[in-house]
Amino acid sequence: MKKILILVIPFFVAALGISSQATEIGFKEFDLPNGLHVIVQEDHSVPIVAVSVMYHVGSKNEQADRTGFAHFFEHLMFEGTKYIERFQYDKLVEGAGGTLNANTTNDRTYYYEILPSNQLELGLWLESERMMHARVDSIGIATQKGVVIEEKKQNYDNKPYGSFLPEVLKHAYTKHPYQWSTIGNADHIRAAKDAEFKKFYESFYVPNNAVLVLAGDISFAEAKKLTEKYFADIPVKKGEIFRPTVIEEIKHKEVRDTVYDNIQLPAVFEAYHIPARGSKDYYAVEMLSQLLATGQSSRLYKSLVDEQQLAVEVAAIPLPFEDPGLAIILALPNMGLDCAKLEAAMQKEIEKTQNEIIPEKEFQKLKNQVENQIVTENSTIASRANILAEDYTYYKDANRINTDLSKYMAVTPEDLKRVANDYFRKDNRVVLYYLPKSSKK
Repeated sequence: MKKILILVIPFFVAALGISSQATEIGFKEFDLPNGLHVIVQEDHSVPIVAVSVMYHVGSKNEQADRTGFAHFFEHLMFEGTKYIERFQYDKLVEGAGGTLNANTTNDRTYYYEILPSNQLELGLWLESERMMHARVDSIGIATQKGVVIEEKKQNYDNKPYGSFLPEVLKHAYTKHPYQWSTIGNADHIRAAKDAEFKKFYESFYVPNNAVLVLAGDISFAEAKKLTEKYFADIPVKKGEIFRPTVIEEIKHKEVRDTVYDNIQLPAVFEAYHIPARGSKDYYAVEMLSQLLATGQSSRLYKSLVDEQQLAVEVAAIPLPFEDPGLAIILALPNMGLDCAKLEAAMQKEIEKTQNEIIPEKEFQKLKNQVENQIVTENSTIASRANILAEDYTYYKDANRINTDLSKYMAVTPEDLKRVANDYFRKDNRVVLYYLPKSSKK
């Protein structure tokens, strides 16, 4: 994903950190006639403002023969606009003492600037230009084709274990467009015509497919006035915005495969199908995943790494998608250990969660960890802007930023045991062994 080189002075490092916000997060909302939803979250603890726009478009909105478009646009949108010269976005923001970046998932694309609060208007102008006048031309397209193809080579094709996410997704999904990762297929990007990119921009980079979040040292009156100034004249997109409607069927058969990679140490990847983010069981499933494999105090780490010394690393990689997603657990065996033996040890720990209620002391520790994570995330202006944007994008309910914690806290030990049996089943998973190419017969 695009990483912008940033200029950060010591004051700004502090400003990006934790603010005094620790109670319920207040905010105001309004809609422009063109469908743009706007959220304003005032926090006067530090003199900065986050200007962010989230578009409800990710890799799942792509066509099967033109994957990688959403991520491609994450790069292309820094090429400039009708009124902003090429490669000036970062210079304008850095020159004002700010930072900027963007990221793409399977479900949405997010752009943001963190600026001194007296530069609010600059951020709004930049994002309105991106929405209305972006350069989607042959020069920029050709440039970014080279950039994203090289990124795929470096981060996926030529990096140890780099292909694991594309491999997991294509084994886990047979119908849903989650079957491809955001990086997409380089051949699709090479083959795409300029007109196809322009159509993608016109289809998804529109006000009625976006939410604008302004968080920080600003007033609602000023934010509303300037938002109307810069965004009200952007035309609404008429017609339906494409959303995939395909439903991946519930799995009742394990998928298993071996991937030979340029690695020295093997790895075991297990991916379990889980409910969509924000659904009733999602909170318990996420907590179960954390219990099993997140951090050095997790069950799998303590058992496999510390006690049995079967693995050198254990980790959880949650994929909380808008539609039903995946919970990935990975483990790297100690040198010379067979992957099957490591997998059996992993399975033994999973079965404990299926057969036994978690002890109260361990459960309280888990709840404390989750609470600390959420409170910490909500306490930074930049993170708060992202959470508000996602909550509105996925649920049309930004106030979930204030209610999600209670949903985690409502999870019981019995819920953990139940979801362990419902979702962490052998017939509901993908198992991939990553082995060195030298071991292939």
